[in-house]
Amino acid sequence: MPRPAGRFAPSPTGPLHAGSLVAALASWLDARALNGRWLVRIEDVDMPRCVAGADTLILAQLAACGLHPDEPVMWQSQRSLAYSSALQQLQQRGMAFACACSRRDIEAAWQVSGQLRTRHGELVYPGTCRHGLNGKEPRAQRLRCTTDEGSDVLIDWTDRRLGPQTQNVTQAIGDFVLQRADGLWAYQLAVVVDDAAQGITHVVRGEDIADNTARQIHLQRQLGLPTPQYLHTPLVLAADGQKLSKQNGASAFDSSDPLAALRMAGAVLGIEAHGGTVADWLASAVQSWAAVFVPPLVPSLPAVSGAADQSAGDVDAGGMSGLAKPLP
Repeated sequence: MPRPAGRFAPSPTGPLHAGSLVAALASWLDARALNGRWLVRIEDVDMPRCVAGADTLILAQLAACGLHPDEPVMWQSQRSLAYSSALQQLQQRGMAFACACSRRDIEAAWQVSGQLRTRHGELVYPGTCRHGLNGKEPRAQRLRCTTDEGSDVLIDWTDRRLGPQTQNVTQAIGDFVLQRADGLWAYQLAVVVDDAAQGITHVVRGEDIADNTARQIHLQRQLGLPTPQYLHTPLVLAADGQKLSKQNGASAFDSSDPLAALRMAGAVLGIEAHGGTVADWLASAVQSWAAVFVPPLVPSLPAVSGAADQSAGDVDAGGMSGLAKPLP
């Protein structure tokens, strides 16, 4: 068995806010409770959204809280060759194909079919270019989400907190993008390739990312890569009940008082920890996490229901308020 490994994968679109710290702390606690490695990956594959210097600031915020990676930090912007190799492998197997459709084209296909889309619903790809471009110029690369026999792709998996999960990727998502029309690599491909490259065995991230898991498992299987265990933490909501994120103005957490910030994050996670220093509090928090989430101490975990929305990155979601629900 490989040594357990977890990771924290922030997008450098701004400093870490309080909700981001919850995700960072949870992944660190899990790795330490498993006596494993904890890694940090900067998900800067979407370069237009990145803010200059945000990666340095994020690493400084983590260090202030005593959260130090066990290996050198990985930057996705330096991983293009690995993503290209994975895409070529999928193309050679007939699992990846060029697509000429714009979002407007997909919307039009929905209207022709008579289907209605909710305002925030998933724009399911209808398979328009799966069998050819009909003379159109290719824009993006997509992963085929049907079996070799043409059946739907059904993915079952068990979340360490949410319990058994299932998704019909074909019906819920459709053939999803691997490389965008602007040439940038899509999040789904990058995260799958990088998790395998870093030997990640346990993924701990926010519940808003749970909806990505089935398509990532499908992609892992097509690339012959191992599937990590997953645990999705509760969303942390702002006072208005909305998910607080960088996109809607979440401010950086106060790293000048790291112990207070950690205690607030621990409260969201249901951590009962004690200690007057960062090091002592973290050591106590590891024991509290292990008592709930590391088998065989607890053979089965209670399930918590909750909808999950797709996000562009693993931790770009969630603020902190009294509306937050502690684990599990």
